[in-house]
Amino acid sequence: MIRTVAVALLAGAVAGCGSSEGGIAQVNLYNAPQQNIRAIADRCNRLAGGRYRIVVNVLPRDADGQREQLVRRLAAGDPGLDVLGLDVTWTAELAEAGWIREWTGSYAERARAGTLAMPLDTAIWRGKLYAAPYNTNVQLLWYRSDLVAAAPVTWQGIMDAAGRLAAEGKPAYGEVPGAQYEGLVVWFNSVVASAGGSILTPGGDAVALGPPALRALGVMRAYARSKAADPSLPNTHEDEARLAVEGGRAAFEVNWPYVYASMAANRPDILPYFKWAGYPGIDGPGRSPLGGANFAISRYSGHPREAFEAALCLRDAESQRIAAIKDGLPPTIEAVYAEPEMARVYPMRQAILDALKTAAPRPKTPVYQNVSTVISAVLSPPAGIDPPVTLADLRRQVGDALQSKGVLP
Repeated sequence: MIRTVAVALLAGAVAGCGSSEGGIAQVNLYNAPQQNIRAIADRCNRLAGGRYRIVVNVLPRDADGQREQLVRRLAAGDPGLDVLGLDVTWTAELAEAGWIREWTGSYAERARAGTLAMPLDTAIWRGKLYAAPYNTNVQLLWYRSDLVAAAPVTWQGIMDAAGRLAAEGKPAYGEVPGAQYEGLVVWFNSVVASAGGSILTPGGDAVALGPPALRALGVMRAYARSKAADPSLPNTHEDEARLAVEGGRAAFEVNWPYVYASMAANRPDILPYFKWAGYPGIDGPGRSPLGGANFAISRYSGHPREAFEAALCLRDAESQRIAAIKDGLPPTIEAVYAEPEMARVYPMRQAILDALKTAAPRPKTPVYQNVSTVISAVLSPPAGIDPPVTLADLRRQVGDALQSKGVLP
């Protein structure tokens, strides 16, 4: 019944999709909003020489909306989807459901060639490659060097510096995404990893959450109750964190590299003092959150060969260079970081590469969406964390989440 309704609702949208026009295969790309993705697709269309033509379809702006649209259409067996832009946390779910194709042979070799290890691992499920990494991301600690002489290395270091700044009547907040959403899960996952632990076991089928998680919860609670915590921490997303620093209310933020270009555009007066350092840890340097997006090929594509070729072009070195320079998306191909233009747009490029060596990926599981939802609910608000009680709640609720199928009906 659900499949019938879904197909009916989508009939208008997919009419003519998966077809060939004048002998040219139409490859439908579904991707998150990206300003220059059509220019990248146009370049690939020229290089294709008539073998295929990529048509860009833009998914909703928010990640939940993107996933919902893809999952519903894949569940309906929609032939109008060819190349899929996936958040790095979706690979296991779509692969386990049988909705995306494995990358094998020369396609897999080309996808792996020159790709950084951490981003590549996000495209692998049960030892098989199911996507080609398109862009990656890590969070760094950003700070104002006119307020502090050196970047703190630990969360306690940020709290100590914030206390001194507050006593001097200077901007003191250390902005962290603490609202009840994925950003809060990202924070928790990285603090747990920095403590030497993990949320799930390596296979993703059982709860880990041992003593390191208890320690991480104590750090998050202490931070949320310290001078470093903005009163709006329970409602802070990445963009609110960025705006607080640009507005002169905060001395620190943990955030993705896009904040540098934003600072250059919005507050060029602060830019000379806007510096970066590694992600904070507990006893020393921490493990940065790992983000990014991958290209997968729908099981239901009517043109799989052309779809694989199109995806490889959309994420080749030149396409990634364009996306990095013009859209602020860090590359997954290591050689792109050596491009001359990268020095201007990514002065922090070495910090990104260093962070990628030890970054903390989120758990691999087909039910990641369920796991994420319960974690963000249990941890919100961070100041209300009671470490032993919260840990028991997490272990129980994450265990329950692992028993569900994790996909939309």
